[in-house]
Amino acid sequence: MNNKEFIAKLAKKCGITTAEATANVESFVNVMTARLKENEQLNISGFGVLEVKMRKERLSVNPKTGQRFLIPPKLVPSFRPSSKLKDKFK
Repeated sequence: MNNKEFIAKLAKKCGITTAEATANVESFVNVMTARLKENEQLNISGFGVLEVKMRKERLSVNPKTGQRFLIPPKLVPSFRPSSKLKDKFK
């Protein structure tokens, strides 16, 4: 499912126009992004937790040349599903 299909289904289910659904989805994504940029976790009950984690620095090897190089540490978004969501896939 792509973004356009998702918005169409959301609009139909909520009984709103696709423009309103698009605005709602964009607002939700903007709020999530702002929270994650502030290093705050976002807990959505029944769905899971979105948070930012620090990925440690590590060594990597270029397979073509065999040259080793250091990949610096960086922040990455992470998702941890809730137990309710996990149970739906058993």
